[in-house]
Amino acid sequence: MTLPADPLCHSAQSRVSPWLAPVMYTLGEKVILPAYFSQIEITGQENIPQDGPVVLAPTHQSRWDPLLVGLIGKQAGRYLRFMVTADECLGIQGWFIRRLGGFPVHVRKPSVQTLRHGVQLLQAGEMMVIYPEGNIYRDRIHPLKPGLARIALRAERSRPHLHVKIVPISLKYSELCPRWLGTVTVRIGKPISVAEYKAGEGKLRSKQLTADLQAALTNLADVSE
Repeated sequence: MTLPADPLCHSAQSRVSPWLAPVMYTLGEKVILPAYFSQIEITGQENIPQDGPVVLAPTHQSRWDPLLVGLIGKQAGRYLRFMVTADECLGIQGWFIRRLGGFPVHVRKPSVQTLRHGVQLLQAGEMMVIYPEGNIYRDRIHPLKPGLARIALRAERSRPHLHVKIVPISLKYSELCPRWLGTVTVRIGKPISVAEYKAGEGKLRSKQLTADLQAALTNLADVSE
């Protein structure tokens, strides 16, 4: 049975279903991930803030990534809000994504509504997931898109003492295309404080924040080699 496309999937809105989220997070942690991977190694879990506005910034290598990042959130006692590409937010997949905190973005031309929604989520103290590369790349870390830094800086500047944190995360699978009983290594870096970048000209600070995040992700990936 195929559910019709969710009409809300075309708008910049998101919510976390109070009944579906606990079920799916537990199912992913206890059943799906252990059944597929022979080993999941996570280091740096202590770097995930347990409260306040946070952007998790993982590398993006597989469709398994959201489940693994969700596991990180669950271990920190938090549900996540995902910024996903528009084509991921269709059909039955979109039905689940929308009710698990996901909202769509057009990577090449993000809408004002999408960026505003991301800012609002951070203002509300949510933990949001943005894949800074903008797409799946299996070979290496590609240049990061500017949207993550723009959202984080806009939120930080909108409210005194908001203290937005960006957490770099490296995901490394034993094969380029994850296979059954393969392994995965997750490296969580130290949070980047967005407040340190809010002074000065906006575009320059956004570029510097993006460059520093790129360097942090590259360092984490090198450790995983």
